[in-house]
Amino acid sequence: MRIAFLARRLAVVLLSTLLPVSAAMPAARTIAPSMVTGAITSQPIGHYDFCQRYAAECTIKSRSAPAPRVTARGWEVVREINRAVNARYVARTDMDVYGREEFWEYPTVYADCEDFALEKRKELAEAGFAYSDLLMTVVRKSDGEGHAVLTLRTAEGDFVLDNLTDEVFAWYETPYTFLKRQATFNTGRWVTIENGRDLLVGALR
Repeated sequence: MRIAFLARRLAVVLLSTLLPVSAAMPAARTIAPSMVTGAITSQPIGHYDFCQRYAAECTIKSRSAPAPRVTARGWEVVREINRAVNARYVARTDMDVYGREEFWEYPTVYADCEDFALEKRKELAEAGFAYSDLLMTVVRKSDGEGHAVLTLRTAEGDFVLDNLTDEVFAWYETPYTFLKRQATFNTGRWVTIENGRDLLVGALR
């Protein structure tokens, strides 16, 4: 009886010491290859003003469709355009160039982050990509500053074209908090990004 009691006691002690270890081990985390979007949200003031000047570009409606599979040549085009646009224009703030904040415009010599993204969107559309898969996106940098990038929707996931790097990264590989982007169904509407605020990501630089 004494031996049985001690055996049960030892089992309880071992179990109590092992449980905290296993409980402390985090479950494997799966990062979604594509952003999860939510409800319609406010349009950035810069994009609203852009739409007043380029109305035809903000009234394009699309039916819901799966993201396309990009060919090897398609990826070459994406990377070429990202690099070429980054090299073509001199980075300057809207205040420096236009004397005002949040002025979205196709660049000529100088460009702010959203201007780089607009030009890439335009050139990729001319190369055959659908506007519903080329989405202006607002993010927050690790220092808290707002930033704009272009999101490319593909069957492999969402990828980011950014004026701060010539590489094209999967969205979850960037150091950003994703806030909102253009809707796939209407170029004049914006939607929230529901899984863009709590990612464990590493910085690019």
